[in-house]
Amino acid sequence: MASSRPSDYAGGQLDQVDPPSKEIRQPELGVLGWARWFWRQLTSMRTALLLLLLLAVAAVPGSVYPQRSADPNGVTAFFKQNVSLAPILDKLQLFDVYSSVWFSSIYILLFASLIGCVVPRSIVHAKALAAKPVATPKNLERMPAHLAAKLKDSKKGLARREALLGNAAAILKRQGYRVAVDGQSVSAERGYLRETGNLIFHLSLIGVLVAVGLGGGFSYSGQRVLVEGDTFVNNLASYDSFSPGVFFDQRQLKTFSMTLDKFQVSYDIKNKTNLNTPLDFKATVSTRLSPFAKAKTTVIRVNEPLEAPNANVYLTGNGFAPVITIRDSNGDISYQGPTAFLPQDANLTSLGVIKVPDAKPDQFGILAFFYPWVGTLKSGALTSISPLPLDSRLTMNVYAGNLGLNDGDPKNVFSLNLHGLKQLTGGKTKVESIKLKLGESAQLPNGMGSVSFDSLRRFASLDIDYNPGQIYVLIFALLALGGLMVSLLIPRRRVWVKLNDDGYELAALARGDDPVLQRVIEELNEKLKNGKND
Repeated sequence: MASSRPSDYAGGQLDQVDPPSKEIRQPELGVLGWARWFWRQLTSMRTALLLLLLLAVAAVPGSVYPQRSADPNGVTAFFKQNVSLAPILDKLQLFDVYSSVWFSSIYILLFASLIGCVVPRSIVHAKALAAKPVATPKNLERMPAHLAAKLKDSKKGLARREALLGNAAAILKRQGYRVAVDGQSVSAERGYLRETGNLIFHLSLIGVLVAVGLGGGFSYSGQRVLVEGDTFVNNLASYDSFSPGVFFDQRQLKTFSMTLDKFQVSYDIKNKTNLNTPLDFKATVSTRLSPFAKAKTTVIRVNEPLEAPNANVYLTGNGFAPVITIRDSNGDISYQGPTAFLPQDANLTSLGVIKVPDAKPDQFGILAFFYPWVGTLKSGALTSISPLPLDSRLTMNVYAGNLGLNDGDPKNVFSLNLHGLKQLTGGKTKVESIKLKLGESAQLPNGMGSVSFDSLRRFASLDIDYNPGQIYVLIFALLALGGLMVSLLIPRRRVWVKLNDDGYELAALARGDDPVLQRVIEELNEKLKNGKND
């Protein structure tokens, strides 16, 4: 018996082989090679799914922290309540999540990854749609579903055998298969719509990204605090804050005006467990599309925005705006009008700032609190026990000094920089804070004049938003959903009918799991036996 051992085998060990004369070195990739490797990693489906998940996670802070584009008042309140934490979060761009560098980077990488995934697959799929079904395999018994049938006098009944193939082709065509008859066999395929749905899903995701990107570029978002009786005109000067897109053009601001006639809040006053819980917010506004047009009365609710030309007006907040009048020592009015106070809690304890730069002889500012229904804590401090304005109270601390309004830098109307100001009432001054009920007045310290609490109004925080890409986002999202459903519900199958000496064979193959595969060929066999072609 010849030995099966290699020729260099001796004594149970391999003979020593001389080492190679030259060291084997791995070729260097170079810049082009590394770029190709990075592109292949980026355009893999695994990377695309990872980036899609990462984009969803990156969007979470946008719902946790208030965003400047949607809720600037909330950002201001967050800075006041979190003095040390807010600047850190601001540096991380957590108040501008959707326009941040890191969110945009993920967005752009996902866009490139999806294009790199889908475009080559679309080309391959287009070629597959134009190609004929694959040739019939020689050994059909290897297929997951197989069935063999005999024909009587199969060698003599040539016409019957040929008719059987024609019948099989007709049946499969009626069932939606692409059919090719090749000699003694029929090859059929169906389910290409599955891959088509998959591609539609991914192409629609690209469409969503494009619509979001371009829509954001041409969009704008502005905010306005509107007090009852005041009018907003849709121009840049009327906005309290305005965030335009990259491609924004001022001509996108279509002409319309809006007057807040009345703001109403309904509270639950019957259910003790939900006492004072707001049930409904309703802003009644009068809109005009031109100065001479007839006013149209509309109601804006939280989930019912006002549809205006090239804009949707959303209700995002509300509060109280006490009407305050300040007179100087000569009795002349130096400040008068409603002042929006920012709510600090559920019972609408509100903080307001009044700046009087034209006061004589010195400028001064007032840091004030408003309590709709005043109450007293155990510590003696005032608080609001209900958001209903049944026993309203206004408290004021006065600060004198240069307010810094003339140095050219923009100032937040809801904050008062106390640096360099001298406190005249409240705190450590040993002078009691000014306290006013509705309709009362009081003297300011140091002969600075007087202040009065004249009336009480409500205000509404409105967000005026325009995004032309929203409808396209909806269309592409629906297409993505439809493509996903098609890709999940339509099976991909191949079916073969092949003549042999004894009769014929049927076989089927599916991409993925297909529990009815065997039943498919059994039903086809029954139709062939019965001579049916439908």
